[in-house]
Amino acid sequence: MAGPRNDRALIALLIGFAALAVAVLGVIWLTERQAQSDRLVRHTLEVENRLSDVLSRLQDAETGQRGYLLTGRDQFLVPYDDALAHLDTEMAALEQAVADNPRQMRQAARLRVQADRRKAYLQTNLESYRQGDPAAARVGRLEEGRRLMDGLRAIVADMKAEETRLLTLRADQARTERNLTRIALLLSGLAVVALATFAYRDGRRRLGEALAAADSLAQANTRLQAEAASREAAEAQVRQFQKMQAIGQLTGGIAHDFNNMLAIVIGSLDLAKRRLHTDLPKAEQGIDNALDGASRAAELTARLLAFSRQQPLAPRVLDVNKLVGGMSEMLRRTLGEDVQMETALAGGLWRTNVDAAQLENAIVNLCVNARDAMPDGGRLTIETSNAHLDDAYAQANADAAAGQYVMISVSDTGAGMPAEVIERAFEPFYTTKGVGRGTGLGLSQVHGFVKQTHGHVKIYSEAGVGTTIKIYLPRNTGELDAAEGPARTLGELPRGRSGEVVLVVEDDERVRRLSVDALRELGYTAVHAGDARRALSVLTQDRRIDLLFTDVVMPDLNGRRLADKAREARPGLKVLYTTGYTKNAIVHNGMLDADVAFLAKPFTVEQLAVKVRQVLDG
Repeated sequence: MAGPRNDRALIALLIGFAALAVAVLGVIWLTERQAQSDRLVRHTLEVENRLSDVLSRLQDAETGQRGYLLTGRDQFLVPYDDALAHLDTEMAALEQAVADNPRQMRQAARLRVQADRRKAYLQTNLESYRQGDPAAARVGRLEEGRRLMDGLRAIVADMKAEETRLLTLRADQARTERNLTRIALLLSGLAVVALATFAYRDGRRRLGEALAAADSLAQANTRLQAEAASREAAEAQVRQFQKMQAIGQLTGGIAHDFNNMLAIVIGSLDLAKRRLHTDLPKAEQGIDNALDGASRAAELTARLLAFSRQQPLAPRVLDVNKLVGGMSEMLRRTLGEDVQMETALAGGLWRTNVDAAQLENAIVNLCVNARDAMPDGGRLTIETSNAHLDDAYAQANADAAAGQYVMISVSDTGAGMPAEVIERAFEPFYTTKGVGRGTGLGLSQVHGFVKQTHGHVKIYSEAGVGTTIKIYLPRNTGELDAAEGPARTLGELPRGRSGEVVLVVEDDERVRRLSVDALRELGYTAVHAGDARRALSVLTQDRRIDLLFTDVVMPDLNGRRLADKAREARPGLKVLYTTGYTKNAIVHNGMLDADVAFLAKPFTVEQLAVKVRQVLDG
């Protein structure tokens, strides 16, 4: 009887595993279908955005032209020219987005024809105005313009209605597939439980059959080991997938923001170059735009370093009350008249050891977020106090350590955040703001900075009531650091004195040439070397060198080791380090070494002038 019974049990197990395999394959298939449905939903939303962009361009063109016709002032043509310049690009993007839908392609073709007619109408009005036609002659064409614009709006509304219909269908399909996936997962779980129960009971029965079932037990053991290995491999794959998903979100956000900024820089410089000899004011405007884009890219890099806790911090012992008080007027201008700002600064506030500039950035980030949460105005409160986090709090918050802290809180009376948003608030590039209203790096930057300073940050929020974000910085019992030197006159750059010599060491030729030109522009005598070996050769010559301005990351010999060797040859030589990223040479545990003067890349001529003068006079 044992033989047939064992055979039946084996057949039952095989059938169960086959059913489980079918269920798993079904889950995988449904997951892929769900992902496809989600992509279609995102595609529909993209088409709606494209339609809005096209209509917005045409409305901007009409608004700009109307302002020009009413006032005759050329600055009103800026939005008009910009809208017409980008209209074809927006139309091409829309046509590409609807290429998979024949009906929408036909509508897009109609939209392009109507848009071209509208452009021709606007250009005719402009030419008529410039030729001196009286306003009464242009009034007769108003009905034509209104009819064209109504036609455009009707086409856009029709296309949006179609996309809304598709969005509803696709969302319903995605919802159905999610429900089917849950059912399949539940069935798989039940199958696993049933199989495990069956295997356990069968195993006990086999133990009762003693030596006659020894071979069968060995086979069952082998199968169980294989299942455990398979499960471990599957879990490893899931962990890898989650890791890649997080990296994908981060790199995608970086690529999106950097491409936007590079588009500004490259496009503005290209236009500036073309206009340099024909329209100098517009060429200067293009250069200003490029500088603004490059500054935003540098700011993004700094935010990413802050999030990853890799930014070099220069902490000093300071009074947080004094810092917040000094920021109050600037914050009031930033927040606007609709936001009522209050400060509640505690008396007898402890000191803390922190990078003042980064703390200011963190407070500004929190205040801007609070302002955005109150579009109709409200009250924002900045509060400071002494705080003690006990062991119970530390156990409830894994990233907090018990101890004494200086607490800074920013509270608003805005919309608040639900629990699922709070859970993801510190993730990079996660934002609930609309397109173009935020990078999603503000809170992640605050979190990275606070953790790098060995502090703690906590969000308290209730939907419909408001949000409070508290920063806890470790207490420091040291003496307050001396305040910065006297403020210089606006627009005045510190300059070199007669005979002052700076040795620039940089392995990138273009960066080296830029630094040398800037120093010479500031009145310094600048000599340069492309690597540490050449720099040491210059230092051994019998000539005056007042400052060594060196990159940190260089082949063969890094900037810190170069400075050590240079000071052996020239004791008392002053050194200023620069780099775009450094981990160990001059930064340890996230803090700049005590004897280090540092200027982060990229830097402006003004930043270079101030820092060089500061080091030479230090």
